[in-house]
Order: sequence, then structure tokens, then C-alpha cells
Amino acid sequence: MDFRNYGVTSLLLFSTYLLLLLLPGICLALPEHHKPRSSSSSASSGQINSNSVLVALLDSHYTELAELVEKALLLQTLEETVGSHNITIFAPRNEALERDLDPEFKRFLLEPGNLRSLQSLLKFHIIPTRIGSNQLQSQAESSTRHETLSNHHVHLAGYGSGEWTVDSAKVIHPDAVTRPDGVIHGIERLLVPQSVQDDFNRRRSLRSITAVKPEGAPEVDPRTHRLKKPAPPVEAGSPPALPISDALAPGPSLAPAPAPGPGGPHHHFNGAAQVKDFIQTLLHYGGYNEMADILVNLTSLATEMGRLVSEGYVLTVLAPNDEAMAKLTTDQLSEPGAPEQIMYYHLIPEYQTEESMYNGVRRFGKIRYDTLRLPHKVDAQEADGSVKFGHGDGSAYLFDPDIYTDGRISVQGIDGVLFPPEEVEATPVDKTVQPPKVSVKPRRGKLLEVTCRMLGAFGQDSRFTTCQ
Repeated sequence: MDFRNYGVTSLLLFSTYLLLLLLPGICLALPEHHKPRSSSSSASSGQINSNSVLVALLDSHYTELAELVEKALLLQTLEETVGSHNITIFAPRNEALERDLDPEFKRFLLEPGNLRSLQSLLKFHIIPTRIGSNQLQSQAESSTRHETLSNHHVHLAGYGSGEWTVDSAKVIHPDAVTRPDGVIHGIERLLVPQSVQDDFNRRRSLRSITAVKPEGAPEVDPRTHRLKKPAPPVEAGSPPALPISDALAPGPSLAPAPAPGPGGPHHHFNGAAQVKDFIQTLLHYGGYNEMADILVNLTSLATEMGRLVSEGYVLTVLAPNDEAMAKLTTDQLSEPGAPEQIMYYHLIPEYQTEESMYNGVRRFGKIRYDTLRLPHKVDAQEADGSVKFGHGDGSAYLFDPDIYTDGRISVQGIDGVLFPPEEVEATPVDKTVQPPKVSVKPRRGKLLEVTCRMLGAFGQDSRFTTCQ
């Protein structure tokens, strides 16, 4: 036996075993472009590595931006983006989002109906390409155009002094966070795309329009069909012309005074235009597209509401949001006239605002409002600091107050679809078919009845079961 060959064989086996032990560490130490790519990687499986730029953003000094990303429900979208791209994030400093941002604009971004605007604004700060500070320094005295995740474009401009800007916002902390899948640059202020700015301006103009109460039409005397003369001026200190009850909190019998009307045969109110305005406000406000679609396309309610307002009536619309309307089943909408009946139950022939409804339920506990789906009424009561309509599982809360108020039409957003309580009709029981279940006693003859009566006189009837 040749011991030299045996020693060589043992050395080869030991070297192979040692290589197998060290191979995982070698793979981990390799650079990113030398690592073997596996189809079952963490990016493709939807899981983010703890060394990801997204984890670094949530644990960085840009906490305000990280909170907005979570509120905008963008984490999953960014995880998918990081799985296929190396990204660049331009992160505004916390002071720019806490103190320097317009409070009205920040309130606009955080409203539930403006989720898409918030998502577009945050995606405007992310480029699906890695752009490090070394690349920008090499492009000094130049300007480049890059597409963001929101499909808008930002301009990166470099200067000879080494400074560079992104859409006129100065980059104050280049390469603030660097990770294998992305880089974060700190900027001095928030970037606002033009589309989000237009949405905000449109909402602000709508609010300024709806905040102005229209002037009432002149009152007409129904007897003479002539204009009523205004009341003469009252001297200071005179008793009030109106009863004191008009100054009390609104309630079932003390509802706020309706707008002037009806206005005679000339129709001083353009009801069709007012209904069109409130439907357009619903669409611009966001989150009530299903309600507007039913009013305009599936029913003739918009025309009927315009006619009622032109004749001097006032309406309060309880508008379910899109999430509530999506829970309606096909059985509830397939019957003829079902959409109309559902909407009629959400129309109150009074002019009520969120304040008047809340004051009413605070004072009276529970209020029943008439609806246009006669004779059904809708109940309202105070719950959790708001107004709750209906009962049990079919209840809804007033969570979007005063979406539209013009003095004749009031729109209040609710988070559920209301249905009137089912009328349970008592059906008479046919005694011949379904006799009542009673204990059947044995039939007794005349002689046995006389015997039992006699025994009862002596107190001995309890001994016989047939007499009981």
C-alpha cells in the first residue's frame, strides 16, 4: 500500500470540506454585482431586507416624511419598486413639514378624500434610479431632467460651487443615507407637483364659494302676489320681533328657519343649477362618486330635486361615501325602483347643518327626521361626539360635515347606507291548520263532571287525577 497516495487523498478531502464551510461567508462578502442572483430573492418575494433604504427612511432623521409615507399607504408600492430598481429619495427636513408648511395645505393632504393627491406628492420625491452625490458633482454647471414615480419630471441642477438643487429646492444633506438599494438626499423644503397644487387651489375655491350664503329671493304675499315690504327699522332696546323660541337650539320642532321661498310662479330659485353645483362639489371633493352616479345616471332624482328647490323647498342630503355604497348587493339594487327608494330615504325635507343636527341630538337625545320615502323616518342620536343615524348594524355616522351648504341644499357625508326598519306584519294564524299547542285533557262525561263537582265540595277532588 502506497502511504503517499493515501496522504494526498486525505488532504484533498479535508480541503473540500473546508471550502464547503467557508463558501457561504465568501458569497456574503462578494460585491453586489458579483453575487449570484436567485429567482427566490427577498425582493421578488415581497420581503424587504433590514439593510434596505426604506427601513433606513423609517428610522432616519426624516420622520415627518416617513409618517406621511405610512399614512399614504405607499409602503407596499415602494417595496415593489425597490425590488426592481435602485431608487433616489429627496427627503424634506422635519422643520419644513412641521413649521414651514401651510397649515391649510397640510390639512388638505391629510383629508381622506385627498389620498391620491398625497400619494402623487410623495412619489414626486422618488426617482427610480440611483443618483449619488458623485454623479452630480461630475455634472456640475449642468441641468438634467428625471422622471419620478408620479410620472412627473424634476430638474436637477449643479453649480460650480458644488451645490445643486432639485426643482429650485436646495440639497442640504447629500448622501444623508446610503444603502445598497437606494440613497436619500436631504432637501430644504417640500416639492409640490403642479397637479397637486391645482387640486388644492380648486378645493380652496370651492370652499370659498360654498361658504357664501346666497341672498334670499324677495318674499311674495300669497294673497296679493306682490312683493312684501321689508320690516321697518327697530330702535335699540326694543323687544325682539321674533319669539324667544327662535333663538333656542334646533330640534324636532325648533329646526332652523328655511331659506326664503317659495317665490311665486316666476321661480326665483334656479334649482337645477343648485343641484348641479352640489353634484359637482361631490365629485371634486372625492369619495362620493357612486352617490353622484346614482343621482345623475341611474335615476331621475337630480331633475326632481331641482324642481323641488325651484319651488322653494329645502333639502338635506345624507350622502353615503363610496366604501359604504360598495357594500350594497345586487339583490338590493336589482329590484325595479330600488335605487330611487334607497336615495329617497337619504333626503330630509329640511335644511340642517352639522351644527344644527348635533345641537338637536345634544338637547333632545334622539330626533326623528322625515324623509322623502314616506312614511319612513330616520332616527338620529348623539354617539362618540358625532351624530349617529339608524340603529344597530344599519347605522351610520356623520363623519364628513357640511360638504355643500348653499342655504337651500345641505350635503352631509355619512359612512354607511341607511335602510328603514322592516315592517313586521302580524299574520293571522289559521286555527284549523295550525292549532295552538295546549295540553290536551281527557274528555269527561256529564256524570264524571257531577262527581268531581261533589268531591270538590268536600275537598276530596285532589285524590282523583281525572278531576284535576
